[in-house]
Formats: sequence, C-alpha cells, structure tokens
Amino acid sequence: MSLWFWLLVACALAYAWKLVGYLVPARFLENPRMSRIAGTMTIGLLASLTMVNAVASGQSLAADARLGALAAAAVALALRAPFLVVVLAGAGTAALLRLLGWN
Repeated sequence: MSLWFWLLVACALAYAWKLVGYLVPARFLENPRMSRIAGTMTIGLLASLTMVNAVASGQSLAADARLGALAAAAVALALRAPFLVVVLAGAGTAALLRLLGWN
C-alpha cells in the first residue's frame, strides 16, 4: 500500500479521535483528577516532541547546534525568563554554534 493511503488513514483516525472527545460526558471533565491527567499528558507530549525535534535527523540521532539551543532555552526557563527571551536565547545559541561550525 502506498504512503498516501497510510497518510489518509492516519488523518481519518486523528479526526475520529477528536470527534470522540465531544462524546465524553461533561461530568468526567469536571473531575479535578481528569484535569490533572490531561495537563500532565499535554506536558509529556510537548516534551517528547521537543526532544525528538532536538536530537533526530531523519532515521538517526544527531548531536548538533539544536542541543545547545535546547540547553540555552532550558537555562533561560530555569531563570524564569520571559518566553520571548527563552526563544531568543535558543535561537541565538543555535546561530552562534552553527557559526562556530557545530552543525
């Protein structure tokens, strides 16, 4: 089967999963435990996507300027810098490391 078939299947499944969310009764969503679980899942997914984008290059792992940018952004977050400063710290670090030849 072609790649397009699997792409369309994945799109249909994602859309169906989103529609299933509308069928969840409101009383389940009002539970504080469910709010905590949903928040934790969101953080976990975002962290995993960040790591995959920072260390993956195609089908292999790569140690390049993205790791330095992630480290700089993490330091800025630890120092409770505003979001724009975090983004600029990461981008500036990546640019500097690439200028120094660490691709």
